[in-house]
Amino acid sequence: MSHAILLVSTGAGAGLTTVSLGLVRALDRLGVRAGFYKPFAQLHDGDQGPERSTYLIKHMTDISPPSPINLRRAESLLGSGKLGLLMEEVVALYRQSARHADVVIIEGLVADGHAGYATRLNVAITQALDAEVILVGKPEPNLEEYINIAENSFSNDNGTALIGTILNKVGMPREGQTTLLADELQADAKQTSDENWETADTMCQMLSKKPFHFIGGIPWQTPLTALRMYDVATYLGAEVLNEGFLRERRVQRMELCARTLVNTLSVYQPHTLLIFPGDRDDVFVAACMSAMNGVRLAGILLTGGLRPNPRILELCTQAIQTGIPLLLVEGTSFQTAAKLVNMPAEVAVDDFDLINKAMDHVADHLDAEWLKAHCAIERKPRLSPAAFRYQLIQQASQTKRSIVLPEGDEPRTIMAAYQCQQRGIAKCILLGNPDRIHQAAISQGIRLDDICIMDPLQISKNYIDSMVELRQHKGMTAAIAKDQLQSRIVLGTMMLAMDDVDGLVSGALHSTANTVRPAFQLIGTHKSAKLVSSIFFMCLPDQVVVYGDCAINPDPNAKQLADIAIQSADSANRFGLDSRVAMISYSTGESGAGHDVDKVRQATKKVRNRRPDLLVDGPLQYDAAAITSVGKSKAPDSKVAGKANVFIFPDLNTGNTTYKAVQRSAHVVSIGPMLQGLNKPVNDLSRGATVEDIIYTIALTVIQAG
Repeated sequence: MSHAILLVSTGAGAGLTTVSLGLVRALDRLGVRAGFYKPFAQLHDGDQGPERSTYLIKHMTDISPPSPINLRRAESLLGSGKLGLLMEEVVALYRQSARHADVVIIEGLVADGHAGYATRLNVAITQALDAEVILVGKPEPNLEEYINIAENSFSNDNGTALIGTILNKVGMPREGQTTLLADELQADAKQTSDENWETADTMCQMLSKKPFHFIGGIPWQTPLTALRMYDVATYLGAEVLNEGFLRERRVQRMELCARTLVNTLSVYQPHTLLIFPGDRDDVFVAACMSAMNGVRLAGILLTGGLRPNPRILELCTQAIQTGIPLLLVEGTSFQTAAKLVNMPAEVAVDDFDLINKAMDHVADHLDAEWLKAHCAIERKPRLSPAAFRYQLIQQASQTKRSIVLPEGDEPRTIMAAYQCQQRGIAKCILLGNPDRIHQAAISQGIRLDDICIMDPLQISKNYIDSMVELRQHKGMTAAIAKDQLQSRIVLGTMMLAMDDVDGLVSGALHSTANTVRPAFQLIGTHKSAKLVSSIFFMCLPDQVVVYGDCAINPDPNAKQLADIAIQSADSANRFGLDSRVAMISYSTGESGAGHDVDKVRQATKKVRNRRPDLLVDGPLQYDAAAITSVGKSKAPDSKVAGKANVFIFPDLNTGNTTYKAVQRSAHVVSIGPMLQGLNKPVNDLSRGATVEDIIYTIALTVIQAG
């Protein structure tokens, strides 16, 4: 039977939706199958479309909650004394949510001016569903009083249903303050911030002394409230003179450029929205110069209905083409700034990137292990995509390893190295020209003070003799070694071969062959491996599975295919999957014949002979391996059919085609390829890799090195 947990807030502005989504993410990381249910559609101010929480859960997870009850219908039934009928509808919808869940997170109503009956309904939900309650609050003077009222509201003769509290927005600006201030108003920001944190710390201590569990304090982070320039333009009804990266650039601070040019030079900072009249050509040109120097301004907002002189626009064409959004409004600068200060901080319902980061931020600061223990789920947790990624980061952060990144001046690689350093995942070493690397970092609004940068021109000579020694049986000379070490991938591989680093990640700019070839030549295969192969971790909506080999071996024979299967199973086990290996073919069992299916059949036998401890079956068609009902029909006696989580493809053509089809058509995140069989870890990236892809690949490499 599912466990029901109702989240209610102490009042408006506590961030109940964000905390509810973050709690779902935290449970998902732990392998707890969480459901979500919002009984009543309480729209936020400004919302015109569907109920926000249900809409976001559908888009951010694989959960499909039922549509909530219209609030007007609830008011009508409540007003006519039909609370019992209303709760019957609540129970019916809850059971839809609980059908395949171990825990259902229920988001209650917020008691604000539009729903004064919220507490009554929240108590009724608790009783109808036999739910336990977690109270979500924010730092405010009457917080303890609100908690005492809530404790009494959810109490009966058997005690209180309140099991825990969460304090959100720890250290946030007090009422009347804002993170978007004109430059004249920012003088006391640090003192104010310190006071806010002291107040929040006192409240956290107060909550920790209560008889129910203090589940977590979630720090306020300005970047998680940074609205897109698109949202600013929509709110102001601004004319868009240049769209640029209107949906990507975010506003973390606002500067009203009312002073002389020389006194505004310090304001041209990343993520800053500059506000000034359209006839201030001097400030406009200075802003464009900063953009040309790599400063990632949030955007430029021109006021007074004044457009820049066409000749100035022509002069600044190249700067504008860097993607800086350019907006125009009719009001004065001070009127516009005042309006922006009062802009609602509600994140747009389609801003999925920011919402995803907020969910991770909340999950990072919750005592999710306590929640798991409290729910007493007696089952082996599944490894969800969120759980797998979370596990990667946790394992890597416990294993201090150095990873060399030969593509050190590539912007995605730089950002990934920075975030790995910040999160304690790895000690990253960037290879490249230090000046270029630092400039690329500044253009992204970061500094690399704690990250090791090595200039290949300065260190390559240190590896000439070692490379000659390694490859002299192949005719390597000092001159050839010096020439080959001009390649940063070769240099990074030599650093790994000489144990100066623990692993290497490359491929954001280079092909798989360019990344792997030096590893074959200088690192070599492990003594227990017959060949080098690769796997992808495929993050399907409900679980993580392994695909191998989709990147290295074009047409392995039966012996090689068996080795790939064993390597892949061991890798899966190492990363938390209880491996069940399916040897994929176009037929299942003994139903087909031919060279290709015979190869898979022979490989399966070899795996069983070499590793009787592994669960392996084949040949299996993909649907028989992956779908329970098909597996029972086509291979009823198999312990793998319908339950496989390691899929071994018969050749590179099949494997690569399948992984790309699944990845692109189903919008699945794939991590890899991770190379297997080398003496030391070298991993490849897709040239379309995102920053997150690189971070997870670095984490994989760290764990391999450990």
